[in-house]
Amino acid sequence: MSSYVGVVVSDPWLHSQFTQVELRTLKSKFNSNKTLLERFTVGELPPVFAKLNAFSGTFDEDEIKSVLDKSYADTSDQEVDFETFLRAYLSVQARGVEKSGGSKASSSSSFLKTSTTTVHHAINESEKASYVSHVNSYLRDDPFLKSYLPIHPATNAFFDLVKDGVLLCKLINLAVPGTIDERAINTKKILNPWERNENLTLGLNSAKAIGCTVVNIGTQDIAEGRPYLVLGLISQIIKIQMLADLNFKKTPSLFQLVDDTQDAEELMGLAPEKVLLKWMNFHLKKAGYEKQVTNFSSDVKDGEAYAYLLNALAPEHSSHVALETKDPTERAKKVLEQAEKMDCKRYLSPKDIVDGSANLNLAFVAQIFQHRNGLTGDSSKSTSFAEMMTDDVETSREERCFRLWINSLGTATYVNNVFEDLRNGWVLLEVLDKVSPGSVNWKHANKPPIKMPFKKVENCNEVIKIGKELHFSLVNVAGNDIVQGNKKLLLAFLWQLMRYTMLQLLKNLRSHSQGKEITDADILYWANRKVKRVGRTSQAESFRDKNLSSGIFFLELLTAVEPRVVNWSLVTSGETEEDKKLNATYIISVARKLGCSIFLLPEDIIEVNQKMMLILAASIMYWSLQQQLDTDSNVSEDATDEGDANTVTGEISNLSLDEASESSLVQDQELLTKADEDKDEVDGDGDGENNNDA
Repeated sequence: MSSYVGVVVSDPWLHSQFTQVELRTLKSKFNSNKTLLERFTVGELPPVFAKLNAFSGTFDEDEIKSVLDKSYADTSDQEVDFETFLRAYLSVQARGVEKSGGSKASSSSSFLKTSTTTVHHAINESEKASYVSHVNSYLRDDPFLKSYLPIHPATNAFFDLVKDGVLLCKLINLAVPGTIDERAINTKKILNPWERNENLTLGLNSAKAIGCTVVNIGTQDIAEGRPYLVLGLISQIIKIQMLADLNFKKTPSLFQLVDDTQDAEELMGLAPEKVLLKWMNFHLKKAGYEKQVTNFSSDVKDGEAYAYLLNALAPEHSSHVALETKDPTERAKKVLEQAEKMDCKRYLSPKDIVDGSANLNLAFVAQIFQHRNGLTGDSSKSTSFAEMMTDDVETSREERCFRLWINSLGTATYVNNVFEDLRNGWVLLEVLDKVSPGSVNWKHANKPPIKMPFKKVENCNEVIKIGKELHFSLVNVAGNDIVQGNKKLLLAFLWQLMRYTMLQLLKNLRSHSQGKEITDADILYWANRKVKRVGRTSQAESFRDKNLSSGIFFLELLTAVEPRVVNWSLVTSGETEEDKKLNATYIISVARKLGCSIFLLPEDIIEVNQKMMLILAASIMYWSLQQQLDTDSNVSEDATDEGDANTVTGEISNLSLDEASESSLVQDQELLTKADEDKDEVDGDGDGENNNDA
């Protein structure tokens, strides 16, 4: 099997201006237009560019034509090759940056949503040194990595070590233990390109599954060791690890930060870094510090807040020397010396404090919280508020799944809590616009912050209206139900939205579908047929078939779409609960390693969660059909059914949905056509279920 090498551009400078995800998206757009038009000329570019997500809402067709006329005034009839297409794209993009005030994308309020754009290539050496120290500290005893550690922060060894994907996977498991089944990681000393790409694909899909924003980064970018992209991703993973205890299930004593039920509900909806700020101010107030810390940059750069905080948390190391010191750099030195006495490792320098490095200061405060949070008051108060967290396990799992899925779409707003962050309707409108471009009339939308309740209702009414236009089952559901935080209705709506997205992607891959809708029965038939065709015996009666709990069917399906991806020596019989757990964990990692962007947990497979079974099967089906993009369009279907699709790309799930759907692909048409004929033989559970969800 050939390895994935990405889109190659002959001009090194031009190549460096784009990530592989961007190149693949633009290449797809270029190819589709070149196929449609007899001659693809510069004069044809304005309407093509106007439809791209990057320029939507920034330029209209006439403005793009005006920009291009400055560079291509005398060559509008010139035929366009791919590199000319890219240069023209950069010209329009540069004008867009000027138009928006010098920034390609607006900054996010969430520290977790680290930018990974191609405009800014400078890296922060202090952050790099901090992340290297973190890796050296936490992974020094790892059986595979210990021979490569410690890394010297002054070299580029860190970026070289990331290239094979192993370090990326190990860091993800540090941040959220158990995310990746380490049996699925290729850990040979020397990996071939295929194995390296598998690791990177597994790492990127798993990063999305823990809440990282990786919309603009692909496997080839990591394989090339692009510093600004690597650091952007690593910083998100490390922050998730450092903030892991900032939730009420792991640290119920956080409820001591509030006095009443209403405040407790608000606290539960805050982002982890906001909870950390609230915790910090809680102790600073008790220590007599009169200012309010609202950020991890300008508000802490004089070091005074740190001096008060450490004196309050560790009185045995208390010293007034730091407070009496007038020079900020000297005070920062004293603060770090005191922190080291608390076993807080020194990942930042006095200069980082004085310079107000937000990422490093956030990590520093989070580390202090981990070592000593100082919340040792009345446990009965924490227990009382903890009783508010009455969500059952399934509800919590569904909330997690939908939250991670929404964040993976690359919406402008980062979601920390589905039940709180979606109540104003704005995020739901953003998601709808992603999955069904053009469905939202933004003139009717109210942008946050929204103080008037009726404005939130207006947004949510628009959400319900669009949902009905997409044929969701929303009987007796109104926008006010979302505003009021009706969890059952919200989860039902999100399930229909996720299911719609997956079915639309599959529908758009069917070159001969003639607009015919894909159903759950089609997916089930395809999966059963695929398994049967490679001589395997497992069959699923429906997506609620209890036999699916063993995991064998999905492992056989994965083997059917890619024979070499499953190591059957690691597979158990799936008869005991322990064996089922091992298989389920392995399935999720293998599917992500293959290129599937999925957000379920092992428990969803073991308990045969019908919704998640459908999405898992659909994701594998989507990947299988998508691979045929890289095969000769004249290859017969019989050949592709035998597994001859050659190239694996883990990046397709990073493409914007509307642009991915426009790719013209070769299909498993025989299977899907046969599914239409034999549908009555299959139980179409999920399709019927759609009418009862809400």
